[in-house]
Amino acid sequence: MKVVRNYLYNAGYQILALITPLITAPYISRTLKPHGVGIYADTSAWIQWFVLIASIGISLYGNREIAYVRDSKEKMSRIFWEIQIIKMVMTIVAYFALIIFLQIYTEYTWYIWLQSLNIIAATLDISWLYMGLEDFKRTVVRNTMVKIVSLVLILTCVKTQNDIGLYIVLTAASTIFGNITLWPRLRILLTKVKLSSLRPMRHLRPSIALFVPQIATQIYLILNKNMLSVFDGSTAVGFYNNSDSLVKMVLALVTATGTVMLPHVASEFSKGNKEAIKEMLYSSFDFISFIAVAMAFGLAAVGLHGVPYFYGKGFDPVGPAIMIEAAVIVIIGWSNAVGVQYLLPTNKVNAYTTSVIIGAVVNIVLNIPLMKYWGLNGAMVSTVLSEAAVTFCQFWSVRKEINFKKLFTNLWKYIIGGVVMFIPVFKLNVSLHTSVLSIGIEVVLGVLIYLLMMIILKPTILKKANSMLAHIIKRI
Repeated sequence: MKVVRNYLYNAGYQILALITPLITAPYISRTLKPHGVGIYADTSAWIQWFVLIASIGISLYGNREIAYVRDSKEKMSRIFWEIQIIKMVMTIVAYFALIIFLQIYTEYTWYIWLQSLNIIAATLDISWLYMGLEDFKRTVVRNTMVKIVSLVLILTCVKTQNDIGLYIVLTAASTIFGNITLWPRLRILLTKVKLSSLRPMRHLRPSIALFVPQIATQIYLILNKNMLSVFDGSTAVGFYNNSDSLVKMVLALVTATGTVMLPHVASEFSKGNKEAIKEMLYSSFDFISFIAVAMAFGLAAVGLHGVPYFYGKGFDPVGPAIMIEAAVIVIIGWSNAVGVQYLLPTNKVNAYTTSVIIGAVVNIVLNIPLMKYWGLNGAMVSTVLSEAAVTFCQFWSVRKEINFKKLFTNLWKYIIGGVVMFIPVFKLNVSLHTSVLSIGIEVVLGVLIYLLMMIILKPTILKKANSMLAHIIKRI
């Protein structure tokens, strides 16, 4: 039940994370206009490379390492400070690299420097410690506070098209403040350790091993924006960012299980419970498929007219783009289950790394012709195909260990439910005059149709849900 509780905490925050941009995104799009949104997205994409250098794979690596030793306060304290020293050193490296980069990149330099506050935010982020301890309540409270503070500041301070820099500072500063709030509790969680006993360099190689796949992943998350800026300009980057942001908001509800399951699986792996780990994967994968298929078909159904209406005048190209990209909700959901919830906690880092490197190569190869001829939509097709390559490689790497029949036992039912839902909702989306009311009707109708189809088709997840609900009620 601890895993369920942690998922509910994480999913609850993801719902807030979903609602907050539903307020800020249309406001910012209408205030900063497509060009301003494009500048923000373009500079944010560039600074993420330096955030990656400062973070150097710690989020996943630190989470796993803390989970391995959380029963020993002394070992955990030593590992925490060793990893944090590595992060501080890499932050200095990141800023040196940024200075060199700005000798070459001279456009929007001031905005890049403002975006560099995100490097400091990444350095101060110790949520990986709490995740390794499976203390998701604390990180959720922190993240909720950040979202609310950020929302209030943006709505009250960002007023004109010239407030791009202010918007950047407010979003970064609220993240820094939220990360700082996690530090005072260290005096309770950790014990004192001698500086001479610390061996931070022993974490460098394994964290780089996880840094490599993160870099590879960012190639087709960030490089898409960098290349699209070259082929189609900053405004197209803004369209891409708006489509990708909305998809990732929805996707966050799906991948919330990965954050929760990684430390739990790592703990079971350290105890040698291999069969228990497989059963957790089967259950998690089925749950992800159930949610992801519904969300992918649902977002595609309302995307054509609903999304441009959401962002405001001038954002029409985002509609077709999001219909293409919606497929990654399922694809990334699956790779999150196999990669983050199985390969990483069971220390199969090489297989995970190989999959994302192949995905990055596929992305680079496809980006040039697809972006050249199809622009924004070409970038979306490239994203979908590269994510599919990652997922396929991960499936291939576990083919001898995992029973695929158990993984996909209910998938056909979810797909039928998704298709039956998509058809009437999409017809309404293209025929009704788009408004808040029409979009609300489409969403509610989609949910009801999908749930009705699940009741008719009876996937096994319904039995598990009923059993879990009965257990919770009994405990209450």
